[in-house]
Amino acid sequence: MAAAAPAKAEAAEGEAPAAKKGGKKKLLLILLPVLLLIGAGAGLWFTGILPKLLGMGPPPAETAEAAAEPAPPPRSPPAFVDLPEIVANLNVPGRRASFVRLRAKIEISRAEDAAAVQAAMPRLQDLFQTYLREVRPEELRGSAGTHRLREELIARANLAAAPARVTDVLFVEMLVQ
Repeated sequence: MAAAAPAKAEAAEGEAPAAKKGGKKKLLLILLPVLLLIGAGAGLWFTGILPKLLGMGPPPAETAEAAAEPAPPPRSPPAFVDLPEIVANLNVPGRRASFVRLRAKIEISRAEDAAAVQAAMPRLQDLFQTYLREVRPEELRGSAGTHRLREELIARANLAAAPARVTDVLFVEMLVQ
């Protein structure tokens, strides 16, 4: 019986490596098809085939009913109103004065609002003038300074020409000295 025990132990040791080898094969046989399916699905998804099959593609082209509806009227082109030249002294600490000379155009969304903007021109000039007097020359340097100035002037122009909508302030000339 003592001989039988070592034989069983040897057999058990011999079966363990065989069981491990068989376990790797089973794992490989299970994982390989799963990985191939995932790869094929990803390939179909990124090529755009799978979203079309699932109905997740772009919406279909216009139907005959939608084509029969009249197109919306085209938007009216913007109108431009010239601002008079503005010369303002800048906020400079010290004795030496610094000035800005500004010529600009105001872009409004509708041409019909040009009369309202012209009527509000004194208020526009006053708001622009008082804002420019508080600006320092360093704040006007570079494209970032010009962009900030444009945004501030648009906000003030929208306040002054209230019924009209000012979409942009276009600088024709800006000189800081």
